[in-house]
Amino acid sequence: MDAHSRGRADEIDPADQWVLNPQTGHYELRLDHSAGQSQRPAPSHQRPRTTPGATPSGRRTQAPYGAAEPGGRDRATETAPPVPGQRRRRAAEPGDRPGAAGRRKRRPEKKSRKKKVLMWTGGTMAFVLVGGAAGAYALYKHFDNNISTIDVAGGSTGGFKTDAAFNILLIGTDKRTGEGNGGYGDKNSPGHADTTILFHVSKDRTNATAMSIPRDLVIDIPECETKLPGGKVKTIPGQTDTRFNVSLGQSDRDPGCTMRTVKELTGLTVDHFMMADFNAVKEMTTAVGGVKVCLAKPVNDSKSHLKLPKGESIIQGEQALAFVRTRHSFGNESDLDRIKVQQQFLSSMIRQMKSDDTLTSPTKLYDLADAATKALTVDTGIGSISKLKSLAGELAKIDPKNITFTTLPVIDNPAEPRPITVVPDPVKAPRLFTMMQSDTSLTEVKQKEQDAKNAQAQAQAKLLQGERSTAREVRVDVYNGSGVTGAAQKTIDWLQNEHGVTRSSNKSNAPEKAATTTLTYAPNQADQARKLADLMGLPATALRPGTQDAGEREPMTLVLGADFKGAGVPLTGPAKAPEGAQTADKQVCAK
Repeated sequence: MDAHSRGRADEIDPADQWVLNPQTGHYELRLDHSAGQSQRPAPSHQRPRTTPGATPSGRRTQAPYGAAEPGGRDRATETAPPVPGQRRRRAAEPGDRPGAAGRRKRRPEKKSRKKKVLMWTGGTMAFVLVGGAAGAYALYKHFDNNISTIDVAGGSTGGFKTDAAFNILLIGTDKRTGEGNGGYGDKNSPGHADTTILFHVSKDRTNATAMSIPRDLVIDIPECETKLPGGKVKTIPGQTDTRFNVSLGQSDRDPGCTMRTVKELTGLTVDHFMMADFNAVKEMTTAVGGVKVCLAKPVNDSKSHLKLPKGESIIQGEQALAFVRTRHSFGNESDLDRIKVQQQFLSSMIRQMKSDDTLTSPTKLYDLADAATKALTVDTGIGSISKLKSLAGELAKIDPKNITFTTLPVIDNPAEPRPITVVPDPVKAPRLFTMMQSDTSLTEVKQKEQDAKNAQAQAQAKLLQGERSTAREVRVDVYNGSGVTGAAQKTIDWLQNEHGVTRSSNKSNAPEKAATTTLTYAPNQADQARKLADLMGLPATALRPGTQDAGEREPMTLVLGADFKGAGVPLTGPAKAPEGAQTADKQVCAK
């Protein structure tokens, strides 16, 4: 079924052919003229002749849910009463004002609009919005048939848990299949993991972290099993010190091998994957009417054929594909800078998909769902519209301002005299992995960092008015929330014996275990807090400033968390947002 051939014949808006069946609660596609825009049927000589199962334009199609079947009766109208959209006039009722028959009561504009937005709302990511869009329609069979699936060895078949965090691997392959894509490179290549994003969705659905993995990252690819087209399972040996992008396509590796590689790298279990090719970018950007991008300078790239002026532009189709493929016109022409541009593009696409312009347009949502389901390849665990709809419903809860794009921290490969590849940063990469494993929100961390900076600025201002606190002036109660036996007493001994913090007290176990170490203090204790933070090596995110001044002898509260490494061992802390992290709600101009 084609959105361009069905529902658009005779200038009928597809939106007017979707009507609500009050008995089932589903929207159904009506191809007769009762769902049209006019209250009066067209004269018989103007009506197109149709045969059972044919569209108004005469093209024969499969009957959708709720439409008349060839040789049979209309299933929906056989049992259902008149439904909204048919626009039949009602008879006058007692108490009606003269001329009221056939009139409809107008609903408040604000309430109607709110319901309309909720009706059509879908997911957030470019690759997963299809579920929400499809959920607005009853064409499950059609969209199901669009989706391609791969049964990965060891993959999940039960969808995803609604009461737990989950991880989806978004893979953009550079396989040159599809119309007009053969000239982009080696058309016979099985493709690589050219663009890869690990999308972590928090347990409470308030935030998400989208971590890009550079294709030129040198790592070890573990041994993996892949299912060949005939059903035979093939074991592919692992490789050491090789580029990440060969985890897909090469040596018959399927997306399951990429999933296992990411798990080996990050320590995070990858629940599902979604893979898209070049056509996905072209078709989905066209379906939503284009995506807004911003350039800090004009670009005329001879390799990608991208030509755009400085400032904002709306791009779609081939131009959108050229934008995400462009490498030599941005930054230092590295893949890392291209990743930044791709993240900016995806952020803009999320905003477009969440905009009223898309959410209130049945035509755009249909086109988006049709294009996305045709372009997507997913694992069998989420390989149906019903599962994608559920997934999109979870993702729709996340505000774009709480979707953070970041890149796996890397350094130049020290094994190369002139580095052209990268390796994980030995300090920053594990820190980011720990945050994702502990379901820590990057947006919250960024806010806490700003709060801590503000607190430090206030403390510094107070210090300018007097002398800095000495260790003997620090008053602190220490609670053990780390789960390490004796941690509070060891900390007290270290503070008192090594630094003279004699006004410290062991308050035994905290009411509950704490994920991170925190120091809570009053505004008039800011200098004491700064002193203790310096002594213990507490990160800025550990500081919790209060709003009311404390009494003269009132102590601060130090709660040791799971990040406690031992008395005197500085807490560098995992809760530090990676450099360059950006949220999906902000427009950033590519440089």
